[in-house]
Amino acid sequence: MTNIGQNLTNLNMVFMESMLQKLGDQAINLGGRILFAIICFLIGGQVIKFVRRVTQKGMEKARADKGVTQFVDSFLKASLYVVLILMIAASFGVDAASIVAILGSAGVALGLAVQGSLSNLAGGILILLLKPFTVGDYIVEGTSAKEGTVTEIQIFYTKLVTYDNKEVILPNGNLANHNIVNMTARRCRMVDIPVSISYQADIKKAKEALLNMLKEDEHVMKDKDMLVFVDELGESGIVLHVRCFFANADFWHGKWRITENCKYALDAAGIEIPFHQLDVHLKSEKAE
Repeated sequence: MTNIGQNLTNLNMVFMESMLQKLGDQAINLGGRILFAIICFLIGGQVIKFVRRVTQKGMEKARADKGVTQFVDSFLKASLYVVLILMIAASFGVDAASIVAILGSAGVALGLAVQGSLSNLAGGILILLLKPFTVGDYIVEGTSAKEGTVTEIQIFYTKLVTYDNKEVILPNGNLANHNIVNMTARRCRMVDIPVSISYQADIKKAKEALLNMLKEDEHVMKDKDMLVFVDELGESGIVLHVRCFFANADFWHGKWRITENCKYALDAAGIEIPFHQLDVHLKSEKAE
């Protein structure tokens, strides 16, 4: 009985040593695979960066639109990283066909979960194809009235920078499905400035003074209409409108300068700009 017990103990020890040896070998093998996967991921990341740089330079030489270049770069980056992860998974013995089958079966659920992102992706493609705006344009988004200069057109979103240097990120789906006002699509923009003068003022003299002021401004486009006209007979005065055109680059400074110069021109012509007025009539009642 003692020999049998001793033999069983020896067998248990041999079994335990064998199991520990197998676990150690498996741990070493797994650690090696993990290390190999990390190295592959790092090397793959550098290869992806190289491919992206080559693609960007090629598109720049082809003079592709900057928005198209940004969109292709972001799409290429996402696609290549997916391929890299599939290759690393295959090195762990995972069948690529199984991964594709799993992704396919989960596609419907994933599509419902990320339908907003898919809408933004489709919106980005439509923006690049239809080109309602490009990088560098100044736009106003219809629903939220967000406005600014377009700096990037990515897969899912577009970045704007406002006049006060704030960054606005808008989903491409909203931009593709709602109204967009492109302020810089044309080579010039119109300035329309309302100016009030008193009812006692000489209208013709006021119009002549404002029109001469427009003609003397070097940045006002002389090949476009320059108009000064009576628009309204207001409660406190006669409302004139001063209209002219500026190139996009000169628009804001031109608008501010013309607004200021309207005051100087009317003062020089002796035309009064009225304050808001209200006439009050008192009716006296005779005592009975």
